[in-house]
Amino acid sequence: MIRTSVKITAIVLALILCAGGLAFAAKAKKAAKEMDVGQMLMTSFELMEKGKFPEAQKMLDKVLAKDPGNPLALNNMAAIMVKQNKFDKADTYLNQSLARAKGYMVQVNRVCQVRGICVAFKPAAGGSGNQELEPLVKMNIDMVKQYMSADPLAGKGPR
Repeated sequence: MIRTSVKITAIVLALILCAGGLAFAAKAKKAAKEMDVGQMLMTSFELMEKGKFPEAQKMLDKVLAKDPGNPLALNNMAAIMVKQNKFDKADTYLNQSLARAKGYMVQVNRVCQVRGICVAFKPAAGGSGNQELEPLVKMNIDMVKQYMSADPLAGKGPR
């Protein structure tokens, strides 16, 4: 009788351990499928370079859902707003970015200029950027504000 209860206990314990292992493996597989913020920023930048702004915007929305206030995502989202002629939104995104841009490094040798007004920047791989983001965001703010304050376009109304 004791041997049977020991065997049953051993079998139940083995099943519990196997079930726990399977659950852990499933969770690890799910996490592997999800992109991290750095990968999403890189993908969104590459989409912008190819002119696929709606797809880039969806990717940046995902970045901001995972990392609200990410200064590079906000800056690059502003560039998309410029492309959509939403200058007030672009200005809002840039000012939100500025608050967290100090010390955030980007690669300036790869930029995506939108309408000559706003510049999106490539994320730095492994924190090895060559330029701090803050002065670049300030430059974008200045360009957007100058464009917004310029005279209306002939035959097209206010900017």
